[in-house]
This record gives sequence, structure tokens and C-alpha cells, in this order.
Amino acid sequence: MRRGREDPGWLRGEPPPRWALLAPAVALVVLVLAQRLTPGDVEIGFFLAGLPPVAAFAYGAAGTAFFAGLVLLLLGVPGLGIAHAKGTDLATVAAVGVLSVVIAWVRRRRDAQLVSVRTVAEAAQLAVLPPVPQRVGGVGCSGLYRAAQRGTLVGGDLYDVRAGPFGVRALVGDVQGHGLEAVGTVAALLGAFREAVLDDAELSAVAARLDRRLLADSASASVDHPELFATALLVEFAPGLDLVRIVSCGHPPALRLRGAAVEELVVEPGPPLGLGLAGPAPQAVTELPVRPGDRLLLHTDGVTEARDTAGHFYPLAARVPVLARDPDGLVAAVWRDLATFTAGGPPDDVALLLLSLDGGPAR
Repeated sequence: MRRGREDPGWLRGEPPPRWALLAPAVALVVLVLAQRLTPGDVEIGFFLAGLPPVAAFAYGAAGTAFFAGLVLLLLGVPGLGIAHAKGTDLATVAAVGVLSVVIAWVRRRRDAQLVSVRTVAEAAQLAVLPPVPQRVGGVGCSGLYRAAQRGTLVGGDLYDVRAGPFGVRALVGDVQGHGLEAVGTVAALLGAFREAVLDDAELSAVAARLDRRLLADSASASVDHPELFATALLVEFAPGLDLVRIVSCGHPPALRLRGAAVEELVVEPGPPLGLGLAGPAPQAVTELPVRPGDRLLLHTDGVTEARDTAGHFYPLAARVPVLARDPDGLVAAVWRDLATFTAGGPPDDVALLLLSLDGGPAR
């Protein structure tokens, strides 16, 4: 579930790469050899004084102190022929070495704190939006989530697939805003959906429960932005029936893949959740026939509203027939194609959910 354009691991508190560990030692050898090969009146050995600060970015305090001591030895012993540092020159190099050791010590402490904070944050985010299993009931599942905010796992999109007494139900939604500010709304909607899967016999009642959840949260005095709303698409595979029920709450329509054919499922639209526009009447439920082997691709508008450098929208329906032949699976192929189309990835949250009716993984 991680974004492909995150910062490198060594900038997030993880161990530095091998090249960063080797760089100070390689630079030391190169500078020593270069000094040996240059005329005696040219001194380049003083460039060694820059090695302790470089080592501080990859090593701890002990490793940085080793490089600082080695540099002082090379510069301070005239018989080695590296440099002829004396007095204030050596004092300056020693001060740089001590400062580098302090920087390395502080960096290691901050790295440890950063790893701890990221571990807790990732665990909390995965608890809100865990990866979908490969199979739920008789429905194969494959999902992909990419948050727009760098360094986060959950943003303003959501999806879930749950089995209950009334069949297998799936939810794909997009709440107001994106990034960490929307995670609270995402968690509330997912909690309400998971309860509704077990309690509500009608799919329209599930939509009504989600709508009440957002209306209640909007009325809460603790909410900074009371105009909470979300679009959502609810799907239900009733047990023993060759049909799928769909409720659309202002959300982009799903695509049905049947063999080589791809079509956009036309359903009766309803208002977004949380605006209080549904009224007392239940949301309209559309029933469509399905066959074994059919696949439904649900997505958020982060996919279809992504643009290339020329301002063109991503043509999802036109690209799916080609991408469906990718051996890595349709969901992964769509993301790679979308990242290429937008030259690095769309600026909005992206959620993709592929549901397969053959009972196996939705690849």
C-alpha cells in the first residue's frame, strides 16, 4: 500500500544504503592516493577534513569519531607525507571532528525516534484501512490504495469488502479533502459500513446508515469542518443469486469486464453522503445480472480525473481492455499506466478495487 514516490528509506530513519557507508572510506583512499601522486608543493590532503561531516550522515558517533581520529593522524604526522598541518590547522580539524561526532549522535537519536513514530503511525493507519483479502466469501478481491500526501498510507479514499448474512458487500468511497485531515471521516464510514454488513438486510439501509454517520459527525461541535460529505459506491452479491445490487451515492460508476468487453455500469444515481439530500426515501438500488467470470472494477475519481501534461483526463475505460492482459494483474497494471500517464502519479488519492466472480483472486 505504499506510494511509489516516497522518500528513500534512509531519509525516513531506516539504515543508510551501502554506498553511503562506503563513501567516506573510498574518499579517504582516493585523497591519500591523489596526494601521493601530486607534486610535493601541492597539498590536497586538507580535503580530508571534510570526511568526518560526511561520515556523520551514515555512521553513528563511534564510527564518525574513528574517521575524525584517522584524519587527525594523517594530517598531523609529517612523516606520512599527507599534509603538514600544525597548531591552529589541527585545532580546526579537531573541532570539525568533534562537531561531526555530536551531529552523528543527535542524528542516530532522531532516527530511532522517527522509526518508532512511523511504526506506530503505520500500525494505526493499517488498522483503519487494512489490505483487502484475496477472497471474501465467493468473491475474489484485489485492491490498491495510494494516498496523495507523502509518507501516509491512508488519505481521503476508502474501500472494504465484507461477508455477512446478506451476502458479500463492498464499499468504495471518497470523502471531502485528502490526506491525514480526512482519516477521521474515513474511519467513521468504514466502522459504520462494517456494522451495517451484519445488521442491515437492505443495501439502501447501508447507505442510509453511512449518511446518518456523516450527518451526526457534521453536527458535532468537535468537528473543525462541519460540511462533511462523501461519495460512495455500494455493491452487494446476494447469496444464491446471479445478480449484483449497486447503490451509487454521487460516485463514479464501476466498470464490468466480461471477457474482452468492458462496459460502464449504468445505475440510478443518488446524492452524496452527508449532505442531507436523500430525504426519507431510501436510496435507489440497481440490480444487474452477472455471470461467472465477470469482474467489476470500482475506483475513485483520483483515477479518472488524473491528467497528463497536456491536460487530458486518464481514459480508464479505454485502457482497461489492454491492461487486463497484464500478467501482474489489472489493478497493478492500471496504477503503473496511471503513473506513466501523469508523469509520476496523480495529485489526488487513488483507490482501485477489483471484484471477481470466479471465486479466486481477482487477477
